[in-house]
Amino acid sequence: MPVLTGKDCDPSQLNMLALAFVGDSVYDLFVREMLVCRDNKPVRTLNSEKVALVRCQAQAQTAKMIEPLLTEEEADILRRGRNAHVQKAPKSATIAEYHAATALECLVGYLYLSGRYERIRELLADVQ
Repeated sequence: MPVLTGKDCDPSQLNMLALAFVGDSVYDLFVREMLVCRDNKPVRTLNSEKVALVRCQAQAQTAKMIEPLLTEEEADILRRGRNAHVQKAPKSATIAEYHAATALECLVGYLYLSGRYERIRELLADVQ
């Protein structure tokens, strides 16, 4: 399915960390858009709120929250993303939190590259 670039991209052919690479940006954009559309606040405030929502711990919590809502295919992507070999976790997060955050980013990247934008909205509707 074509995405912003207009080129076809089959997410099932990509490795988990490539999906996380895309999913990280999509998740970040989702949170930024949600914050800006919710309130007209100074950028410094918006950035602080964004950082709180996209940090590893918050993403890990979101992954745990949405897990019961996932289809079998989505749960498989989440599991594979959680098991992906990552280089090094940031000092501010545990390795378990980092793996869960990476899993969420994999799922978001997979859904985005599959053109399933509505499903992303459904799953992330409660991110606040």
